[in-house]
Amino acid sequence: MLPVIAIVGCPNVGKSTLFNWLTRTRDALVADVPGLTRDRQYGYGKVGARSCVVVDTGGLEGEADELKEQMNRQTQKAIAESDAVIFLVDGRAGLTAADYNVAGQLRRSGKSVYVAVNKTEGMAVELVTAEFQALGFGAPHAIASAHGIGVEELIDTALAGLPADSDADVSAEDDARVTVAVIGRPNVGKSTLINRLLGEERMLAGDRPGTTRDSIYVPFERDGRAYTLIDTAGLRRRARVEDKVEKFSIIKTLQAIERARVVVALLDGQEGVTEQDASLLGLAVQRGRALVMAVNKWDGLSAEQRDGVRRTIDLKLPFLEFARLHFISALHGSGIGELLGSVDEAAAAAMRELDTPELTRALQAAVVQHQPPLIRGRRIKLRYAHQGGRNPPVIVIHGSQTDEVPGDYRRYLENTFRKRFELFGTPVRIEFRSGENPYARQRKKLTPKKARIARRQRRIRKTRKS
Repeated sequence: MLPVIAIVGCPNVGKSTLFNWLTRTRDALVADVPGLTRDRQYGYGKVGARSCVVVDTGGLEGEADELKEQMNRQTQKAIAESDAVIFLVDGRAGLTAADYNVAGQLRRSGKSVYVAVNKTEGMAVELVTAEFQALGFGAPHAIASAHGIGVEELIDTALAGLPADSDADVSAEDDARVTVAVIGRPNVGKSTLINRLLGEERMLAGDRPGTTRDSIYVPFERDGRAYTLIDTAGLRRRARVEDKVEKFSIIKTLQAIERARVVVALLDGQEGVTEQDASLLGLAVQRGRALVMAVNKWDGLSAEQRDGVRRTIDLKLPFLEFARLHFISALHGSGIGELLGSVDEAAAAAMRELDTPELTRALQAAVVQHQPPLIRGRRIKLRYAHQGGRNPPVIVIHGSQTDEVPGDYRRYLENTFRKRFELFGTPVRIEFRSGENPYARQRKKLTPKKARIARRQRRIRKTRKS
C-alpha cells in the first residue's frame, strides 16, 4: 500500500506550506498565524517515481486549553497511522523548549522520525542545523518548504526506509479483472453493499488479507465478469456486525482509491452530501479514477426528500457530471444490477484506446462549431490531437498559444471528446502543447542589418501577393 508520511511540529513552522508543495495543491490553508490547521489534512504526494499519502497536522503544544487539546489528539492520531514522521522545526527561530516537548512525544511513538529544519533559505546550512542535532533523531535536513529547496532529498530519505508499493496497481494484475473500491463515510452501508454483491453464501470467495491496515480484497464473478472488491472497513457478515458505526480511516480510503480501477462512492440518502463526501470524491478525481456514485437508503425517502438529495448533489458535486449516478437500497438489493453495469462502462472507458485521426477530426469539428477565443488580437489555434495515456484517458492537443486556453473552453473540449468517444464514468484529462516557432531561433541569430533586410524582403513578398 502507499506509505503514509505525517508532517508534525510546533505551530507556525511551515507544515501546511510543505504539505501544499508535496501534494501540488493549495488544499491546506497557509498564513502567518499559529494554530491555523486544527484537523488532519490528507493528500497524495509524489517525489520522483515514489508516491505517498501525506498528512498535514495542527501544531503540537504542551499546554492547556480545550482547542489545543483537540489539536494534539488529532496530531497523535496522524502519528499513529503514519509509517514515517517529518518533524518540522523553524531554522530562523532556533531550537526551542516546545521542540524538545514534541521530540519527547515522537520518541514515545516509536515511529521513524526525520527532522527537517525549515526556512533556511539564505542561511549557512551547517550552522543552522547544528543545534537541532540535540533532538536525537540523526542528522537534520535543511529545507525551504515555500520554495521546495531540499524537500525532494528529505522525502527520498524518508521513503527509502519504507517498502515500495510492490503490488502497485492491483488492476494491472489482470486486465480482464476490474478492481473496485467501495468508499464512503461510516454507516453509509459499504459492507451491506459488498455482502449484497457477493450473496450471503459466497463469503468463501477467496478473501485475500491486505496489510495491517485492514483492507480486504475479495475476488468474485458476476455474469462471466471477474471483479476484485476492496472493502476498506473490513468484510463482515451482517449477523456479526455489532457496532453500527463502521471502523473508518481516511488513510485506508486513499490507499484503496490508489489501487482501484473503478471507485464506487456510496452516499447516505438520509444525510445528503457532506463536506467529507465532497473531499473524498475530489481526491478520487484528482487521482484520475473512474467513478460511479450511488445514493443508498433511497427506498426510505419521501418524494420531497429525494428531490432535495438531487438538488444537493447538483450543487455540491458539479465536478462529477461525468459519473453515473444510481439510487439504490443495499439492504433490499434494488438498483444493484444497474450499478455493476456502470462499473463495467467506467472501467472500459478508462482503458479505451483512442485513434489519432479520429481524435483530430473530433477536435477540428469542435473548433468549427465553437472557435477558441482571441488572445491579444490573435486567435488560439488547435491543430491536432493524440492520446497521451489511459486510466484516465489523456488527450494531448497541439497548437499555438495553448497556454492561454481558458478553463471553460477546456471543459467544452472535455465534454466533446467524452460524447464522441463515449468516455462516461471516467475523468478526461487534456494536455495542451504549443509548437515552437521554426523561425524564432533564426531571428535571434540575425544581426541588426540582416534583420532589416529580412523585414524588407517580407514586405516585398506581401506586396507581390496583394
